Amino acid sequence: MPRDRIDLDLHRLELRFADSRLVEPRAVARLAESIERCGQIVPCIVVAAPESQDGAGGGAPALVLIDGYRRVGALRRLGRDTVSVEQWSCDLTAALLRMLARTRDRAFASIEEALLLRTLVGEHGLSQHEVARRSGRDVSWVSRRLQLLSGLPDAALAAVRGGHLSSWAANRVVAPLARANPGHAERLLAMLAMTPLSTRELQCWFEHYQQTPRSAREHMVNRPRLFIDTLQATTAWHAGARLRAGPEGECIGDLRCLEAVMARLRRRVATLRPLPVALIAAAPRLRAAIDALARELEREDTHDPGRDPRRGARPANAGAQPARDQPPAGDVAQHRTADPA
Repeated sequence: MPRDRIDLDLHRLELRFADSRLVEPRAVARLAESIERCGQIVPCIVVAAPESQDGAGGGAPALVLIDGYRRVGALRRLGRDTVSVEQWSCDLTAALLRMLARTRDRAFASIEEALLLRTLVGEHGLSQHEVARRSGRDVSWVSRRLQLLSGLPDAALAAVRGGHLSSWAANRVVAPLARANPGHAERLLAMLAMTPLSTRELQCWFEHYQQTPRSAREHMVNRPRLFIDTLQATTAWHAGARLRAGPEGECIGDLRCLEAVMARLRRRVATLRPLPVALIAAAPRLRAAIDALARELEREDTHDPGRDPRRGARPANAGAQPARDQPPAGDVAQHRTADPA
């Protein structure tokens, strides 16, 4: 099947499947450093196709790059003219299936696997069952990977390939947003191209988007970076306020929240006729909890720890302990007996 390694001019490679690979400039830069230091250790994989994708070449077989797109990018970054390749003696479809089977050992991103599967199903005419059988996968895995591309805008796919958007954000944020509001998804992607957000920031943005009234969502979509910056500033301000207020301020804030919740409950209960049994049964528990809190507040008010120097001097349930700098009582008595005074 595979032939020996050969050195090939870079310009002879046809990068037919470049659109199904993530760019990842940082990974290419790290690989370039490794190649410059140690040389190209792992060969690229090529297959001879009857003709090039654009029909050029006068019938000469084109050497289509199957695996090694990052290595080619690293070699070009270093200004190299040749690449070490391993040519497989099989057709293009078999080579793609074999590469898909090798993704268990080679770290492909899920979106890359999905794009490779779409090529096999859409362009090479294979069924999902046949792809699963010939690549050593099960049909459910093939179906799940293809679903990653379902409803994903081309702009989002391009952002993922370019390294501007993570696969997680594309499928968990952009795809559902595109299904609900394609216009918002398109504008969000346009803004992210100019002012990117991290995956964590984008997740936070989407969580707030889902809870925000529709009238305010326009501003969130048009200025996602401004929304996140404002949210972070507000969070920092509240954290500083809590720090300044201390635990006393937190307790006062909790009491105010309780008062507000109870006022809201009274308004709602007034509209319920008849009252549900669960609400009636909760009344004794609520009364007991409020009474216990009130008694604790009154007890602390009449017995202020700041006015009692003995309070908190030693741990609770701790018995009487001798001072560490004093001798035992028996030794003291012995010394007193021997004292000639």
